Amino acid sequence: MKIVVLGAGLMGKQAARDLVADDAVEQVFLADRNIIPTQLFKEQLGSSKLEVLELDASDDQALAAAISKGDIVINALFYTFNEKVAAIALECGVHALDLGGHIGGATEAVLDMHEQAQQKGVTLIPDLGVAPGMINILTGYGASKLDQVSDIRLFVGGIPVHPEPPLEYNHVFSLEGVFDHYTDKSHVIRGGRLLEVESLSEIEHVEFEDFGELEAFHTSGGTSTLTDTFSDVNSLEYKTLRYKGHAEKFRLLVDLGFTDRTKKVEVDGHEVKLRSVLKAVLEPITELGDKQDAIVLRVFVTGVKAGEEISYEYNMVTVKDPATGVTAMAQATAYTISVVAQMIGKGTIDKRGAYPPEMIVPGEEYIAEMARRGVDIKETIHRSALQN
Repeated sequence: MKIVVLGAGLMGKQAARDLVADDAVEQVFLADRNIIPTQLFKEQLGSSKLEVLELDASDDQALAAAISKGDIVINALFYTFNEKVAAIALECGVHALDLGGHIGGATEAVLDMHEQAQQKGVTLIPDLGVAPGMINILTGYGASKLDQVSDIRLFVGGIPVHPEPPLEYNHVFSLEGVFDHYTDKSHVIRGGRLLEVESLSEIEHVEFEDFGELEAFHTSGGTSTLTDTFSDVNSLEYKTLRYKGHAEKFRLLVDLGFTDRTKKVEVDGHEVKLRSVLKAVLEPITELGDKQDAIVLRVFVTGVKAGEEISYEYNMVTVKDPATGVTAMAQATAYTISVVAQMIGKGTIDKRGAYPPEMIVPGEEYIAEMARRGVDIKETIHRSALQN
């Protein structure tokens, strides 16, 4: 199989690194606008399978030419490109995956290409990051073992191993995305109804070994397609994990309007966006740099099987690899999309059309492949007899 990776950022590079290590992958094309660091990465990797392409993704013709070189395309570009890349991949007859992203309607637009993808014999899977992505796959896997699903609870956080004030947080993806997740409404299902709740609200505490008690609170975007796929459940909630006190500090910034996309103020005769000011202040303070990050994840899928109430619990804790310097977020995210791309290439995934991860990625095989890469996901089964 030949795979095109669009975007040579952290996720794109790590996906390429994983792909060239697989014997079934003949060639990997890593495409990016910034050619010098991409060429340097190729030299460091030292694999003859990797070819670097110079690409301006805003040029549709150039994008189509790059995509058509592969059997599968991994879109690791900024999420504003997701719909366009999927549409061009469809035209080229190439399978396409993306990392998702918090942008109105992008995932839905990809999934709306289902019939065209079926006709073309192409598979499109959006949202293959961690949340959404890994949590979708694990939720789908737990649900597949039950006769009926009643409740789904999801907890995920990207946190520093050694937190530092004032926010005890280091960003491992765009701060713009963080601001969106903290500002926009979160979707939940309660009592079988889809509702909106305020992000940064309803704080609860969750214990993780080596990290102690963390706080969990609502943020937008994490559930993505899950509220549609499991629309008939009694409850479904997603919460972000951080160190204690983080949500309260950010709540103040949101309430003051600093995360507002449009709010402006005049300073010394110059009009400035509050959001731009906040980003400029926080980027250097929250930059990960050489520090260690961790991903902590817990998924509960509860329901009934053969008259018994069962809950499947999935736990994962991954930390930055000190040997390679690969962040925990890059491992969990890039390995997820790389593994699924290879499943399509090897025929493990052979359904054609556009599907969310929970409906198409086989959970057992996914967990095994992630374990081979050092990302261990542990399943625990809780049973309780139903009361008559």
